[in-house]
Amino acid sequence: MHALVTGGGGFLGRYIVEQLLDRGATVRVLCRGEYPELNALGVEIVRGDVRDAETVRKATEGCEAVFHVAAVPGVWGPWQRYYSINVQGTENVLAACRSAGVTRLVYTSSPSVVYDGKPHVKADESLPYPDGDSYLCHYPHSKAIAERLVLEANGAHGLCTTALRPHLIWGPRDNHLIPRLVQRARSGRLRQVGDGTNEISMAYVENVAAAHLQVGDQLQPGAAPCGQAYFINEPEPVLLWEWVNRLLTTAGLDPVRKTISAGAARRVGALLEGIYTLFRLPGEPPMTRFVASQLSQSHSYRIEKAERDFGYRPVVSVDEGLAKLEPELRALAQK
Repeated sequence: MHALVTGGGGFLGRYIVEQLLDRGATVRVLCRGEYPELNALGVEIVRGDVRDAETVRKATEGCEAVFHVAAVPGVWGPWQRYYSINVQGTENVLAACRSAGVTRLVYTSSPSVVYDGKPHVKADESLPYPDGDSYLCHYPHSKAIAERLVLEANGAHGLCTTALRPHLIWGPRDNHLIPRLVQRARSGRLRQVGDGTNEISMAYVENVAAAHLQVGDQLQPGAAPCGQAYFINEPEPVLLWEWVNRLLTTAGLDPVRKTISAGAARRVGALLEGIYTLFRLPGEPPMTRFVASQLSQSHSYRIEKAERDFGYRPVVSVDEGLAKLEPELRALAQK
């Protein structure tokens, strides 16, 4: 198979690339940065931006399958930035797939596309998209628009599409979630939001990458995954703050002891959003309404649909994943 991975130099994208290479696939990556480690693996690198339609078209030529992972994450920033990368970038990928005769497209989405401000406890894919005005930040809103475009494109021009929604991806080489968590703990700025009873689903990165390949294998006209979205995470949820403290103690740090109520955190988030907007402050607020809700509410999801439709199965256990992550945790705690 000749496959394109957009965002293949990123956290999840690189694991997808490596697993494709392990299968003997020919892999091309569309990315903005330089990744000598991918060149050393024999990966073809196309430097460019998903917002550039011509670059995306050239990167897609000759490919049978596309794994569209590239996106701008985060909880703060102008709508146009999120829209141009997450939505218009996806439109460019879809147009390139049609032009190049690609037959399989796997889109990396997020459970936040269906977040309606309420707790989700072992929810399934029957959750509807909320109204556009209900989103608390631009990332989930833009990802929801893009996901719908991908699923609506299924079946046109011989293209089979699907969307995966991994929840809270963690593991070695994470350059976002784990480093920020450890840094805040070390600086004494980490606080438990809420009463600590909220459960969440986690997704180990190698398992998420494997899910992309597993569903990609099944994409052919009439197959169950075509035009469908799937939650991807570990089978059993965890209590968020117990999990955070497990990570911190593994790193050799003290567990979180300071707390703030969910209501207070949300009020602080709303205030900070207003201040950052009014005064056009750089960076992002240390708390937002979206972050307060994510840290205090339950967000757990069922994976039976993925298990049934394409045989999703984790390839690494939680304990194995934590053992792989431990050296990085300890190194981060010493910085």
